[in-house]
Amino acid sequence: MPPQRATLLQVAQRAGVSRSTASFVLAGRHVDMRISEDARQRVLRAAQELDYRPNLMARSLRTKVTKTIALVSDTLASDPYAGRAIHGGLAAAVAHGHLLFIGETEGDAVVEERLISDFLDRQVDAFVYASMFTRYVRVPKLLKGHPVVLLNCLTRAAKPAYHSVIPDEAAAGCSAAELVVEHGHRDGIHLVGTPARHVFAGRERLAGIREGLAAAGTRLSGTIECDWWPDSAYEAVTRALAAGPPPKVLICLNDRVALGTYQALREAGLDIPGDVSVLSFDDSDLAAWLRPQLTSISLPHYQLGWQAVELLLDPAGHGQPGVRRLPMPVRTRASIGTP
Repeated sequence: MPPQRATLLQVAQRAGVSRSTASFVLAGRHVDMRISEDARQRVLRAAQELDYRPNLMARSLRTKVTKTIALVSDTLASDPYAGRAIHGGLAAAVAHGHLLFIGETEGDAVVEERLISDFLDRQVDAFVYASMFTRYVRVPKLLKGHPVVLLNCLTRAAKPAYHSVIPDEAAAGCSAAELVVEHGHRDGIHLVGTPARHVFAGRERLAGIREGLAAAGTRLSGTIECDWWPDSAYEAVTRALAAGPPPKVLICLNDRVALGTYQALREAGLDIPGDVSVLSFDDSDLAAWLRPQLTSISLPHYQLGWQAVELLLDPAGHGQPGVRRLPMPVRTRASIGTP
């Protein structure tokens, strides 16, 4: 049988003060309640000696604040790579003395509604509404009127009602272009991957690449279209190599595309980066496993999760709701060289 927890009354009795005085001291209100420093020290010492911990359930019933947050996502939590956003959110919650509950819907609207209802029944204070891929969303009606921050997603509202935290994909595209130009490349630059209009990351990355190259007085020589998976990229790059002279640079829309690209270049007897430079986006574990190691522009998952919870717990300190774009760091490795 677990030992019985010390009560606030026992702390007060050991410290030789009233129960209300002990309560004010432990709540950090000794100054405004004009409690002497001697009394405060006695209460703190008694609480430490008795290993006193406040009854959070009783406190939440009294204050209507549970110090809990719910993170509701589609598949973010179960992805080992994107799950770093969960780690960032957890760390920020702990830093603020909160608990973070995590629920995953797998994109099922019925499951989502039930999950949010359950969290509301448990009186969580606020919500992080998250997406695995950056996209536009409609905030569920059940969340209206509650504190919400959007993680890796945003709304189409002209005047946003919520803070939103997303990666700055357009700036990442610019960074990719600048890196290519800095290494002396001016032509033979191809994109690998289909930048479909409905895919937020692809659209933004392509816009940034074009902007960065245009600023340097050059442009893409072409696009090798494929799905964002290794086998599709391998087949598409193999066909492109067979059809004409090899490109000088291949900018892949993600690391899985880069994996297929590596395989196609190797089979064609081309050296990376001696013959063809390759760079990519996401900086998944795959980037460091490839040989040569892949230059990739990192998705800041941990920082996204941290920033979302920070905005949720301190909204007044961050101005009007809007979209906050976090920088995507360039991880320069051995896959890019000079012409």
